[in-house]
Amino acid sequence: MRAAGIARTAIAVVVAGLSCASQAAPTAQDKLLAELKRLAERIEKLEKRNTELETKLAAGAAAPAAALAQRVQALEQANHELNASLASDRISENEPELAIRLKAVEERTNSMGAPTKLASALEGITIEGSVAAVAQQVNGRARDNGERESQLSWRGDLGITLPAGDIGRGTGEFFTQLRMGQGDSFTRLNPTFTGAFNSLAFQAGGGSEETYAIVAQAWYQLTTPLGDSANSPHSVQFTAGKMDPFVFFDQNTIADNEAEKFLNNVFVHNPLLDSGGAVGADNYGFTPGMRLAYRNEMDEPDWWQISLAAFGAGEGAKFGRSFDKPFVIGQLEYGRKDQGFDGNYRLYAWRNGQYEGFDGSRAPATGWGASIDQRVHEDVTLFARYGQATSGKAPFDRAVTVGAELTGNAWGRGADSIGLAWGWLRASKDFRREAAGLLDDEGNFLFGYTPSGAEQVAELYYRWHLNDQLSLTPDLQYVRRAAANRDAKNMTAFGVRALYAF
Repeated sequence: MRAAGIARTAIAVVVAGLSCASQAAPTAQDKLLAELKRLAERIEKLEKRNTELETKLAAGAAAPAAALAQRVQALEQANHELNASLASDRISENEPELAIRLKAVEERTNSMGAPTKLASALEGITIEGSVAAVAQQVNGRARDNGERESQLSWRGDLGITLPAGDIGRGTGEFFTQLRMGQGDSFTRLNPTFTGAFNSLAFQAGGGSEETYAIVAQAWYQLTTPLGDSANSPHSVQFTAGKMDPFVFFDQNTIADNEAEKFLNNVFVHNPLLDSGGAVGADNYGFTPGMRLAYRNEMDEPDWWQISLAAFGAGEGAKFGRSFDKPFVIGQLEYGRKDQGFDGNYRLYAWRNGQYEGFDGSRAPATGWGASIDQRVHEDVTLFARYGQATSGKAPFDRAVTVGAELTGNAWGRGADSIGLAWGWLRASKDFRREAAGLLDDEGNFLFGYTPSGAEQVAELYYRWHLNDQLSLTPDLQYVRRAAANRDAKNMTAFGVRALYAF
């Protein structure tokens, strides 16, 4: 506007000057004067238009300012209401929606506080359990009355591991296992070294009509690293309490768990220790004891370990005179890892101070054995066990068991598996010499035949994996020359095992 006024003034001065000059001598300047007047008129119109635009702009700017002020006032009011609402713990329908949502989230967070504290309190505690059932039938040739027999049994196990604090640099833990079940093994079977067609069967002393849990295991274990570092490859482990000796000795990857793998007793553990009775545990397979082990992981992932333990035997297994002539066992083991083809090799020897022989006598018995499992293919794992009695009146003094497990990858069922095993149990010299003349409590011949050779056992199963917790396992067993009786008829047992585990 100021520039336009200056331009108009300058034009007016020029027009005035030209007007004076044109009065003296009218020339072409008249035309120039006319053009300058028209230019002055246009500038005047522009000034008028600019004035109108400035007026409209001023009016338009005032309206947004008023609207903005109203919005700021509304926001301040909403903030005031929100602060007032959050100052109270109560929730009402008249409160701002944001306050209601914030209070709901806060309440949900507070309600989660108790489980979070509980989870913190339970840190380090692990629980595992299983329930398994077996339906099984044995043929008539296996029984003294020549009739078939069917059995149905179930067993439940619950194991709990608790942190037990530290002692020095050592870390302690406590493990307890509860076991319950119903259903016993077959009755009136002909003599056999096998021990049991169904190692899973468990029944408390009250019989099948009374179901109650027993404390199967309850032991404390302290693991202490050696050297300056807590991550030292050298460690010592001390275990004491009531336990299953086979948790720590004679282990095997594919022949060690009757709930998932082989059912026949001779393939679950070393036959001389378990079926032959050299382990000396109580009627349920447990006994009090103490164990000390040294572990070396210097060549990790390979490792080796040496362990020694003493367990109650005879009456000692039932907490009576526990360490009077105990069962003592020592084991040297080596674990090898080679690109997934893992292998474990165990060599052990034992002495039972009060072993019960086949003739009912009690005397010390000694022996040694080995347990090997080796993965030879991504789908195939092999196992072998050997046992030899060096003293004591054992019914068989040599035992060899071999077998394999094949996963179902070849037919698109990778979680399934097939297991096949064969066992050979040789009658001892004492048993061959004395068995024919042994009498039972009623004066009848206990065996009534002259043993010779060896009993042979075979088992085949297919484990059908339904999901992560449930599996079904059809199982077939075969026994030839039971209890080294060349005249014994062949025995067969067929069954199905169902397992739920978590």
